[in-house]
Amino acid sequence: MNSSGKGKVAVVTGAGTGIGRAVALALLREEYQVVLVGRRVEPLNDVAKESGAGARALAVATDVSQPESVAAMFAKTKEVFGRLDLLVNNAGVNAPAVNMEDLTFEQWQNVININLTGSFLCAQGAIKLMKDQEPQGGRIINNGSISAHAPRPNSAPYTSSKHAITGLTKSISLDGRKYNIACGQIDIGNALTELSVRMTKGVTQANGETAVEPMMDAKEVADAVVHMAALPLSTNVQFMTIMATKMPFVGRG
Repeated sequence: MNSSGKGKVAVVTGAGTGIGRAVALALLREEYQVVLVGRRVEPLNDVAKESGAGARALAVATDVSQPESVAAMFAKTKEVFGRLDLLVNNAGVNAPAVNMEDLTFEQWQNVININLTGSFLCAQGAIKLMKDQEPQGGRIINNGSISAHAPRPNSAPYTSSKHAITGLTKSISLDGRKYNIACGQIDIGNALTELSVRMTKGVTQANGETAVEPMMDAKEVADAVVHMAALPLSTNVQFMTIMATKMPFVGRG
């Protein structure tokens, strides 16, 4: 039986670590050809090697906040694989968890540049490829995070960027219709990665207390992305929330 991804081409941003790494490995297992995107090429090469996918995995060092870097990455994608079927907009950073009034402008701007502008630039590049290829169309999946719904304490830049991703997702969905481009968003809560492992030791809650939070395996997120990606373009998961069942979110606690 053919794999759902056989012959399809995907770009995954932030593919060197965490959620992006798990998603890239899952897509490679499904026989996608995957462009691994991140600022540092070494972790990308490690993922490619771990996958055992050979030429189906292509590492391209990219700064998603820079238009020229993004354009070069998509040009390389077209040159090597000839088309694009899936973009997973996952690259993201956070700012220090300090009082909002103590954040520097540079800390705010860095989060917006990568999380929001980076997602826009990558979506724009993907649309340009998808609209001109034959058969036309493709799918874009944005990583929204639970922060697209509710903030944690001292998270204004990250939360603002992820609320904005929801608007970007809706705009891509609407503007992509004429090109047969589907766009959905996956909002992830407490997937265990290098960045979130601190939460297993205790994290500040809305009431000021510190509490250890339940976590889930990042593989579950990757499997959900694979499911979204495998749907025909006539069907779209517009928004999916996947989270550790007992994390403090539903009911605010």
